[in-house]
Amino acid sequence: MNTVSKEKENNPEKSEDLEMVEIKAIREKLSEMHSDIKKVMEYSNRLRFETALESSRQECSHALLNHLFEDIETGLERNMVKRCPEKKNCTSAFSALLQHNAGLITKNKVDEAQISDNRKKLDELKCGAPYSKCEQCFSEVSSLFIKQINLMRSMRIYENNQGHKPDISALETGVVMSEILEPVSNNQRLEILRAVAFEPKSFSAFSKLTGLIGGNLLFHLQKLIDCELILQQHERGDYMITEKGFKILQGLNEMYFSLQYFPLQNSPENTLQKREESQI
Repeated sequence: MNTVSKEKENNPEKSEDLEMVEIKAIREKLSEMHSDIKKVMEYSNRLRFETALESSRQECSHALLNHLFEDIETGLERNMVKRCPEKKNCTSAFSALLQHNAGLITKNKVDEAQISDNRKKLDELKCGAPYSKCEQCFSEVSSLFIKQINLMRSMRIYENNQGHKPDISALETGVVMSEILEPVSNNQRLEILRAVAFEPKSFSAFSKLTGLIGGNLLFHLQKLIDCELILQQHERGDYMITEKGFKILQGLNEMYFSLQYFPLQNSPENTLQKREESQI
């Protein structure tokens, strides 16, 4: 007979206490096993759900991709200039660019750099346009490009510029003029804001950048400080951009790039190409 059994026989009360301890230990072990089994089941169910969700997303994105490819072909055929010696080459280049951009919808997340790279490629094509009538074709390409970007936003895989925009009637023109437009309406102040966007700059660095010295430079810096676009780290310290200043700079940058795809009818490039136009 082991020691525990002898102890139970000699001391019944202590025996009951030992049994309770054993039962409690068994219950705790069972509880741990139950918790482990539950975790395994939850993990397994989550994996199955995520796999099914990913499969569904892939099927949906591929169906949308096919639709976008058809949209590209139809849009270019319908709206590009009909009689042009470069139509075949341009159609091929436009299709390749738009199909590459459309292919991004199969990704879980679209990076701004990818969209920016495709915008630059479109801009390069536009710069090499030989005729003024090219405007009609680039207008259609820009429209298709923007449509693809909007689709990515709606799928929540491209987050830049997402979110609800307030009604334009709520725009307070006085505030916009005094706090946004007026501070950056000066070229040298805008250069200062751009220069300080990603790292602090000193007074002497701004002087070299703008060509301004002394009070003239201080006037523009103070204007940006008063409007809370930049701040000085401490007296005689470097200057750094504020969150407000960075958002304004981002907004200007986005407007600049968006306007690159809506060239004016009477742009200098079109004026220079009027002679070639008559030959198409």
